[in-house]
Amino acid sequence: MSKINILPAQVYNRIAAGEVVDRPYSVVKELVENAIDAGATEIEITVEGGGKQLVRVTDNGSGILREDLHAAFLPHATSKIEKAADLEHIQTLGFRGEAVASIAAVSKMTITSKVKGENCYRLASDGGKLGEIEEAAGDDGTDVRVESLFFNTPVRLKFLKSDRAEEADITNFVSRFILCRPDISFRYYVNGKKVLQSFGGGEEEALADVYGAAVLGECYHISAEKHGVRIRGYIGNQNFSKPNKTYQSVFLNGRYIVNSTVSAAVSNAYGSYLMKRQYPFYVLYIDVPAEIVDVNVHPNKADVRFADNQVIYGCIYSVISAVLDGQPKALEYILADEGKGAPQRAEAPVRPSEKPREDAAPAPVRDERAKGFISFTYEEAKKEMEKAAPRVPAARESELPFDVPPKGEEKGGPPPKEQKEKKNLRNTYSDLFFEKNVLKVNAPEAASPVASDDAFLENKRFLEEREKKAKQDRIDVSSCTYAGKLFNTYLLYERGDEFYIIDQHAAHERLIFDRLKERMKNREVLQQPMLIPYILNLNAFESEFIRDNLENIRAMGFDIEEFGRDSFKVSAVPVDLQTIDLGAFFNEILGDVSGFRSIKLEDILKDKLATAACKAAVKGGMDLTRGEVDELFRLMDGNLGLKCPHGRPVVVRMTRTELEKMFKRIV
Repeated sequence: MSKINILPAQVYNRIAAGEVVDRPYSVVKELVENAIDAGATEIEITVEGGGKQLVRVTDNGSGILREDLHAAFLPHATSKIEKAADLEHIQTLGFRGEAVASIAAVSKMTITSKVKGENCYRLASDGGKLGEIEEAAGDDGTDVRVESLFFNTPVRLKFLKSDRAEEADITNFVSRFILCRPDISFRYYVNGKKVLQSFGGGEEEALADVYGAAVLGECYHISAEKHGVRIRGYIGNQNFSKPNKTYQSVFLNGRYIVNSTVSAAVSNAYGSYLMKRQYPFYVLYIDVPAEIVDVNVHPNKADVRFADNQVIYGCIYSVISAVLDGQPKALEYILADEGKGAPQRAEAPVRPSEKPREDAAPAPVRDERAKGFISFTYEEAKKEMEKAAPRVPAARESELPFDVPPKGEEKGGPPPKEQKEKKNLRNTYSDLFFEKNVLKVNAPEAASPVASDDAFLENKRFLEEREKKAKQDRIDVSSCTYAGKLFNTYLLYERGDEFYIIDQHAAHERLIFDRLKERMKNREVLQQPMLIPYILNLNAFESEFIRDNLENIRAMGFDIEEFGRDSFKVSAVPVDLQTIDLGAFFNEILGDVSGFRSIKLEDILKDKLATAACKAAVKGGMDLTRGEVDELFRLMDGNLGLKCPHGRPVVVRMTRTELEKMFKRIV
């Protein structure tokens, strides 16, 4: 039997670091949270080499006393809580006491701190090995330097992202801190350059600092309180959406969280207004009593658990849907902007379609129960379920096709002495046809001969059939005779006892589409310079995604280059796509930023190329010359199975026999 070992601090701190400190952004997150808990009003964050070389957080908070510097590096050492009961009423961002010890175990860390009225002291750690406390020079507050992150865990270091990608994650978290604490002044530097700055001037200023002042005009500023839940912040209007979820922020009791209940409530409220692959914009501040939420779910404290998810969902959903739908209650929820007087009633906009879309999430039923947050008791729910359950008349219970345990037997009691003989559907409804459909597992007779002979035989047969059909759909052009046209739209060709009706627009559209795709595939796209370049302003996540895929986008025929830290300039577009909506095009690309999947040119541009081909093709009703008709038919190369890019058939084939049946010449 192996001996049970008590792990030394340097080992279990490295293990803990795997949960608390998995990437450079988590170092920034933990240190900034400590600065906020220390009462700082000014916080400066400096990052170099994607946070791998240096993360430095300086604040003007309360500082650390000399006698507490050693304890600050110990695991489970914290000033936030004292006893187990404090976990039920957590008001601080940090409380576990794991962050500093975990970070110190995998880096070279130095804390320099000064309490007001006291001297300044410094203590350094090298991979968890503490040095001596030294007197230093510094202002009131704390300065924490984390250098050479993961230097002693090379496996973890190997799997980090590129410097720019790690910086994007850090920038995202700093942005959320600015939004979370609009009363604190933040300065954020990356490799010596100032990237973000806020001045602690309030929520409106913070929103403008992060997303730009233009966003304010696209949002409702709301504030509401229901059942002890306070909801405030900014939500995008019905026509303001984003291509991904990176523009969504929720702060619960001053803590940034990612919670499925809150997300579902907001998404369902917007369900009737947003098209597929479009997401709402919102920055929400939610305050609830500390005793109804558990923040001690995971060391990263990103998710929480509510005592009653239904109440939280109902409060958020009812407030946001009231504002979007223009209900009278919206007057109580929408705040007036300064200098603009009382808020106007939110008019209910015309919905995209009264008919439900296939790609839209089903809109929740809005009844008084949902609005009032009245939940069923167990007995009420049981009665409702009994009402909704399908009933079988008592006289027909014996006709059920399956055996139902008699009363008493389902609870374990003995079956009655006399029991009617059960019938089945085949006996009851003898005039109906029943097809036997039984699944046998591991039965020898159920074994497929395909599986035993060749697992890929079915695929081979499918490919052979498809190839055979393609050959059947192709004819020799020279064997066809032009027979005329109908309505200047449909071209007629006959061949033996068959004739073909060709939609000239669909045929030409397909030929142009195939040509555009081939050019794109072979990187032979011509560019059309733009008189006024298009500027694309993004957030950190999106800009990193575009930066990683610049070559792919350029291969499509776009002249695009960086134009500032999180901006890009488009100076030319493909000649065949001169009328493309660049905003919609890049929204399509950025819709995959969350998954970071590679861009497939053909998939992204399929609709764009189809639209371009449709506009360039000859139209129905255009009178083509005989030469143009023959050239169009020649370019089709006898392929009768063609479909236009939108799926409509190009050719309809009919036989002489079918035509003569229509005229009753034969029966």
